[in-house]
Amino acid sequence: HVQLVESGGGSVQAGGSLRLSCEMFAHGDSQFCFAWFRQSPGKEREGVASIDKDGVPTYVESAKGRFTISQDSTKRFVYLQMNSLKPEDTAMYYCAADSRPRPPDWLGREIREYNYWGQGTQVTVSS
Repeated sequence: HVQLVESGGGSVQAGGSLRLSCEMFAHGDSQFCFAWFRQSPGKEREGVASIDKDGVPTYVESAKGRFTISQDSTKRFVYLQMNSLKPEDTAMYYCAADSRPRPPDWLGREIREYNYWGQGTQVTVSS
């Protein structure tokens, strides 16, 4: 059983920063890939950033240069540092994790690639 708990969301003005945290509670010594997704009302859930088992990150184009995904040394915590926030970044942000072997067509930011999800943390950016 795996549990993901997000924190760090809030309300900021455009240009501000937030740091989201995701803590994973799991048994065993499996290795996980992680990702941050976001969803705003009326829109599909979008993969924002991912980090694979080797620590290699990927980002959606709109997040490049502004967001940074990282892990702590225990690999139980995953962070999303978000700088230069824009109103269009407003969404519920979800942490996701998966320990299955990575398929050849793994992209890192597809919903189907993750089988564990947190409850989400709200990010609101005002103009």
